[in-house]
Amino acid sequence: MGFFDFLQGLDRYAEDKSGIKRLNLRHEYLIEPIRKDLQGARVLDLAAHDGRWSYAFAAAGAREVVGIEGRPHLVERFQQFPEGLAKDRVKLRVGDIFDGMEADLKAGEQYDVIGVLGIFYHIMDHFRLLQLATRFRPKLIVIDSEFALRPGQVIMLVREDPAKDLNALPQAEGQEKALIGIPSATALEAMADVLGYSLNWADWQKVPQGKRGPVFDYFRPETKRRDTAYLRPKA
Repeated sequence: MGFFDFLQGLDRYAEDKSGIKRLNLRHEYLIEPIRKDLQGARVLDLAAHDGRWSYAFAAAGAREVVGIEGRPHLVERFQQFPEGLAKDRVKLRVGDIFDGMEADLKAGEQYDVIGVLGIFYHIMDHFRLLQLATRFRPKLIVIDSEFALRPGQVIMLVREDPAKDLNALPQAEGQEKALIGIPSATALEAMADVLGYSLNWADWQKVPQGKRGPVFDYFRPETKRRDTAYLRPKA
């Protein structure tokens, strides 16, 4: 049994058993290690998709989760999630994540934990995102992203189709290709350092060899590899 097994009853996931298995593994190695940080925390979930990770944050103990997602039809899917305390603690809204953070800062909002799950490699403004996140004075920023397997502190530019739900939003009217930046791990480490964060990487090597299929992208040998970073303010 895995946390996301309940998704099998939702239209979007009914025929996606491999996808649910992937989400369950990611939950085990991404959310479980920070369960203590989530107890009673107020969480900001950037690019929240259909609210699945917002729901997971709430179920793990967060007192409130605010999710920002740019695609309205994805936010609507959250209505299908099981009723209960976890769902009640989640508030999703439609909007640009940068505009949303700016608005929340202007309103004096504060967040203890900021989730950057699956969006950091679909943007071009990585440092701006971290600068804005820092202004909330969080105790933890979680970044789950693809990272370029290239030497040095670099950002690899890639084109992708903005019409796909898992890709970047359009950056210009009528755009058929969006430009995104996949940073190297050392690039993120540099950004974290200058903004006053210590950074620890999740130990994905703990996943047994026989269970790695659904999360193969965390073990790619070349070009890019997914990984999870935990950023905490330096003492």
